[in-house]
Amino acid sequence: MKHAWRATASEAAAARLPEGRRSAEILRHGSLEVRWYAPKGTDPQSPHDRDEIYVVARGRGTFIRGAERVAFGPNDLLFVPAGMAHRFEDFSEDFATWVAFWGPRGGERDNPFA
Repeated sequence: MKHAWRATASEAAAARLPEGRRSAEILRHGSLEVRWYAPKGTDPQSPHDRDEIYVVARGRGTFIRGAERVAFGPNDLLFVPAGMAHRFEDFSEDFATWVAFWGPRGGERDNPFA
């Protein structure tokens, strides 16, 4: 990345994926980790050990969060607490999202969205 504190979607989309990873790290500061995620075909992810937020950059589809299913599109914000099963389904070919992880392993304690 050109700047440690700023990244465009174009720069993030051009970032190389590390071996064994499905997303590219774009920024890291303290416990905050921001990545670019653009799966092709299917989303095979499993629950993560930290809280996370997705900000959809482009594309549309369905987001599964535990037993919930919601449609998503550009600029939507999606929160997932640590340990909760989630994935993107039936998404368009151009789908890409920013994903931010933060906080302790196991997530924040007082989480009304769990």
